[in-house]
Parts: sequence; C-alpha cells; structure tokens
Amino acid sequence: MTAASIDPRDLAAKNRKVAGRAVLFVLFMIGLAYASVPLYRIFCQVTGFGGTPMRADAAPGAQAVLAPVGVRFDANVNAALPWEFKAETNKVKVAAGERIVTYYTAKNLTARQTTGTASFNVSPANAGQYFNKMECFCFTEQTLKPGQKVEMPVVFFVDPKIRTDPATAHIEEITLSYTFYPVEKRAEAR
Repeated sequence: MTAASIDPRDLAAKNRKVAGRAVLFVLFMIGLAYASVPLYRIFCQVTGFGGTPMRADAAPGAQAVLAPVGVRFDANVNAALPWEFKAETNKVKVAAGERIVTYYTAKNLTARQTTGTASFNVSPANAGQYFNKMECFCFTEQTLKPGQKVEMPVVFFVDPKIRTDPATAHIEEITLSYTFYPVEKRAEAR
C-alpha cells in the first residue's frame, strides 16, 4: 500500500479512534488517581496493612491465659492546626480480646472555629491486623468552636490471635498514634 492509495476518510477515522482511546485512558487515569486514596484506606482497613487497625463490631472477650499486651497512646497535631490534642491515658496493659475504652481530648486554642481530621497508625506495623477498633474519631471531621474542648472515645481490642502468630507473639507493646490535620473549608461554606 502506498501513501497515494490511503483513503483520507480511513485515516481520519483511525485517528479519531486513537484519539478517543487516548481520551478514555486519560479519564480512567484521572478517576483512578481520585479513587486511590479511599481504595487504599479500605484495603488497609480490611487487611491491617501498614499498621492500619482492623474494624470490628464486638470484642471476643478477655483471654486471661494469654500474656497481656501494652498499648501506648500517642497524640500529635500538625503545626497548621491550632489545637491542643492529647491522650487522657498514656499506656494500658490489656488482656487479648478485652474491650477497652480510652479517650483523647482536643481543644481549639483560637478565637475562631476550626476543623481538623485525624489519621492514625499502629506500630509495629505487623500488629495492625490484630488491633481492632470498634469506635473511633479518625477520618471524621471534627469542628471545634473557639476555646472548645472535646473528649473523643476510642473503643478497641487486641485480637487474641496476636499471641499465636509467630510474627507477633513476641510483641509486648503496641502504639496507637493519631495526628490531627487542618481541614480547609471553602469560604462560601462558612
């Protein structure tokens, strides 16, 4: 086939087809970029990957025959958020399977309303699959009025399987760490 024998209509149709596929690919990649954060969050919550605690509806009950696990509570605030944030208890010893309720407090240190959201992790990372949260303030926007102080509960248990898994049986302490970040609100939403 020579250049002279190519029908311009066929060439234009092929170009439109290639351009259409390229546009679809670009739209797919943009959609994937937007969906990646929530999909990764769901993946981590389901698998415990990267120290992400699992979600549970109920604790199995304390297993007193198993060695207790220490749980340390860490609280951090991004410098751009004018809050005081701390755990009411620094550390507890828990029986595997025991339902535990602990509290964090946050206080707005400014004379204006501010909003923050917390991210969290568990370390060591391989303990994340055995750290089950039943109630948590994480990933939910928290809006505090000027000077307001709130108490935020965390309800959790450590799965007894942590003591039967060779990769985690030796763990004596787990750290649950939260960091609050500011949430930017659009001016028209205020």
